[in-house]
Amino acid sequence: MLSRVESDRAFANVLLHHQLTETHLPPVDAGLATELVYGTLRHQARLDWTITGALRYALDELPPRIRAILRTAVYQLLFLERIPARAIVHEAVHLARRHGHAGTAALVNAVLRRIADQGERPLPAENDPVTRIAVEHSHPGWLVDRWVRRSGIEDTIALSRANNTPAPIYARVNRLRASPDAVIADLAASGVTARPTPLAEGLRLQGPFEARHRLVESGVLTVQDLGAMVVAHLLDPQPGETIIDACAAPGGKTTHVAERMADQGRVIACDIHPGKAQAMHHRLTHLGLQSVEVVVQDARGLGETLPQVADRVLVDAPCTGLGVLRRRPEIKWRVFAEHLHGMADLQRAILAGAAGAVRAGGMLLYSVCTTEPEESGMVVDQFLDRHRDYELDPILRLPEGLPALPADRPGTVTLLPHRHGTDGFFIARLRRRS
Repeated sequence: MLSRVESDRAFANVLLHHQLTETHLPPVDAGLATELVYGTLRHQARLDWTITGALRYALDELPPRIRAILRTAVYQLLFLERIPARAIVHEAVHLARRHGHAGTAALVNAVLRRIADQGERPLPAENDPVTRIAVEHSHPGWLVDRWVRRSGIEDTIALSRANNTPAPIYARVNRLRASPDAVIADLAASGVTARPTPLAEGLRLQGPFEARHRLVESGVLTVQDLGAMVVAHLLDPQPGETIIDACAAPGGKTTHVAERMADQGRVIACDIHPGKAQAMHHRLTHLGLQSVEVVVQDARGLGETLPQVADRVLVDAPCTGLGVLRRRPEIKWRVFAEHLHGMADLQRAILAGAAGAVRAGGMLLYSVCTTEPEESGMVVDQFLDRHRDYELDPILRLPEGLPALPADRPGTVTLLPHRHGTDGFFIARLRRRS
């Protein structure tokens, strides 16, 4: 799995779910496999730093599977306690022989024995904080440098640490089908603890909760991060309105919008990909929502296709995903600074296209799950410079219990893992002048 994530740009969460479904591992082994995949990806820079110190040539010269074997073994040596070092080395050498040859097996044996005997390589010096943080907390140096310049060393370390912890499990109660209190009691009977959140329909779950839990299968619960739920709250859809979700797939925010409207009104869910649109059809059928219609539509052309028809338009734009590194740690090693400008070009085009679908006096909500200004505030500023009929909505506020950040300006809010316990989000609400 790790070699495919690196070489084929596979998504770890999708691949892991597929592999575990096919192999039917016992729960304890499935848990270990999950820990190894996500732990190795989260701490890859620190693992590579230690491996490189025990290797006589560049790590990149090794085949991807041998790199993956070394990384998982060193992850166990440095971060896990229950597996003896001799067992880790023995298994890694066996795997290297199976996926390589006698020479690579000997190399893996030598490198791991050296690390097992000598311990972790000393971290970079503290007088180079960017390099130190990049290695110790396993984030790319270019990103650490940006965060340090923007927020300082302590905040950067806190964010990096948060990104390297498993994301909490949040779920949204479909209040058209059940009350949160009833769901909390139902979950408790199956050994899952559910606690309220600042959002009335949101729950934080702890315990043996399966993705295919019967409450999910019955449409009562939808697994969704709290930050993603905030987006629908700030859109504030009302029963009877016409709402457009410009980039709707996979449909989590669309269904939340429909539920908050009591399934009364019209929700137009747009996506450019026919396959994703079809998947949304199935999801809507499963949840029994009648107010949503799915349309295959490029959001950049919304103003021409549906001119000024919507009371509110949601643009949950595609982005680098740098706000969801807890869930998708491989993004750290795939995204580079030059990608930000390309994403921003697309985001500006989508926002401009969707703006034409908002009626006079209506609302346009822009959200992205990223931490970087090129994809967030700068996109909004450039949009406002070119669309004088729009203005930021100064009454925008986060729900009570989620503190605003000092850098937030009227009409925008930011959510960060180490501040709010959510995924990283930027949200801006704009009103079209009457």
